Amino acid sequence: MRTLPVGDRALLVELADGEETAALHAELLRRRAEGALPPVGEIVPAARTILLDGLDDPAGFAAGLAGWKIPAARARVTDTVELPVRYDGPDLADVAALWGVPEEEAVRIHSTAEFRVAFCGFAPGFGYLTGLGERYAVPRRATPRTAVPAGAVALAGPYTGVYPRSSPGGWQLIGTTDAVLWDPARAPAALLTPGARVRFRAVDGNAGGDEHTKSDEGAV
Repeated sequence: MRTLPVGDRALLVELADGEETAALHAELLRRRAEGALPPVGEIVPAARTILLDGLDDPAGFAAGLAGWKIPAARARVTDTVELPVRYDGPDLADVAALWGVPEEEAVRIHSTAEFRVAFCGFAPGFGYLTGLGERYAVPRRATPRTAVPAGAVALAGPYTGVYPRSSPGGWQLIGTTDAVLWDPARAPAALLTPGARVRFRAVDGNAGGDEHTKSDEGAV
């Protein structure tokens, strides 16, 4: 773990990998919820860093952080999001071939995995979801698409993501959901937030709507 000052009131924490980042992020959220964290404006996780903004004493916080015992990350209990997905993506066959399985098995693998939002970025509402592991990591497309539709469920590296709006993109598209990932009129605007658990539920081509569900099942 390495800490770097950012301006007068922020601290960037660099971690060894995504697992350490997820564990520290979960511990920061737990301590803040219990009132055991010094005042902080924002906690922003990324792939291997966490930005803490709005600290009164960044140097003091960094010194105290060095002595923390950080347990393995656990997804937040109350934020399990289930997304209905039509596995109709144009890259599904390519992904199945990379995994060495039939398309039906690729769908089963993805729809039975339990995901966690590691961090958000790229576009408002876009979450980087872990859960498949390196065994099922896939490369980005050699030639990105100029337009990926909103609701596209996609894979790149070890991550799964859902495009919240139409945009260029080079991820492998395996399905489609009608869930609204970003809605400024909703609180919070983002359906997927760091630390939340996500499950994808396979539906047929006529199912869908913009339904999604949240449950309070136990954390993993």
